[in-house]
Amino acid sequence: MAVEMEGEEKIDAPVRTVWAALNDPEVLRECIPGCEELEKKSATEMEAKVTLKIGPVKSTFGGQVELKNINAPHSYTIEGKGDGGIAGFAKGGADVELKEDGDGTLLIYKAKADVGGKMAMMGSRLIKSTSKKLAGEFFSCMSAKISDGYEPPEPDLS
Repeated sequence: MAVEMEGEEKIDAPVRTVWAALNDPEVLRECIPGCEELEKKSATEMEAKVTLKIGPVKSTFGGQVELKNINAPHSYTIEGKGDGGIAGFAKGGADVELKEDGDGTLLIYKAKADVGGKMAMMGSRLIKSTSKKLAGEFFSCMSAKISDGYEPPEPDLS
């Protein structure tokens, strides 16, 4: 089953700060709902373990994410896939764009995912509402972290 979602979020910080937070594994680990582990494998690849509950189905997904079409600090494409065993699988991606908006940043995203297995049997309405709820939680957390004085980590020059 295919799920599509798009939205925008106003974040009270400059584009470069938002970009840094979106690429900071520690911030992502704290803001992705249900994220138990997140490890940066390279400048463009991460592995994660996330536990999600959709309706009566709760499962832990192991997955990989890759960043493509990088136009720092303005846009990129995220592609990923996750396997939740008997609960099913999800694969998809999102185009993320950051635009200056006064003193802040407008984050615009368009996401698509294919969901299969038991999760797909939950129905598109439940999956879409859960996806919107999770996206809302992610962006609220991200916005709060940045607004609370997020300082990007120093670049690793080794």
